[in-house]
Amino acid sequence: MQIRFHGQSCFEIHHQGHKFIFDPFLTGNPLAQVEPQAIEADVVLVTHGHNDHVGDTVEIAQKNDALVIAPSELADWLEWQGVKVHPMHIGGSYSFDFGRVKLTPALHGSGYVTTEKQIIYMGMPAGILLTIGEKTIYHAGDTALFSDMKLIGLQQQVDLALLPIGDNFTMGPDDAALAAEWLGAKEVIPMHYNTFPIIEQDPYAFVEKLKSRGIPSRVLEPGESATL
Repeated sequence: MQIRFHGQSCFEIHHQGHKFIFDPFLTGNPLAQVEPQAIEADVVLVTHGHNDHVGDTVEIAQKNDALVIAPSELADWLEWQGVKVHPMHIGGSYSFDFGRVKLTPALHGSGYVTTEKQIIYMGMPAGILLTIGEKTIYHAGDTALFSDMKLIGLQQQVDLALLPIGDNFTMGPDDAALAAEWLGAKEVIPMHYNTFPIIEQDPYAFVEKLKSRGIPSRVLEPGESATL
């Protein structure tokens, strides 16, 4: 299984011929080193309706005839933009031909800001558990720390947790370290930092913090890939 980071909360995952992308914010992302037209994806997973997570979902999905999986209200809106969707909601799971997806809670907002300065309500934000093969990846989305992360770890082995550390809008490094403990994650990769000045963080200091607690972790630089 291969994972590639594109900055903010955007990750590509390739496994046994299936190609996934989470929260494909590339256009306008100063850290992204790839254009949306270069992305190949069968499935686009979107955690919530903020612009820096919806990103290039419509262009990528239309180009690849990809399925978009998202919280229900957001999925409805994306379907109106002309893409194939599978709506879900918090606590629900569904088995696809590639594996299983379950939506978890996330403490955040979810509204899309238009060029006309309107905010479109996109329903509840979510985290996503993606199980493919024998591995489960937890993309936390944008979230604060919440105690039910313990339940996520109790109910599901988390092989890789993708956790925001940027603070201000989401968990900061200290809360994210506690989240990693509660999840019982086998490995952690930080996300949602350094895209903008207000969320500047040192991801390597975060990794060292986790390692001191016995939690394996690594930093992926934007454009960098790793094998899971």
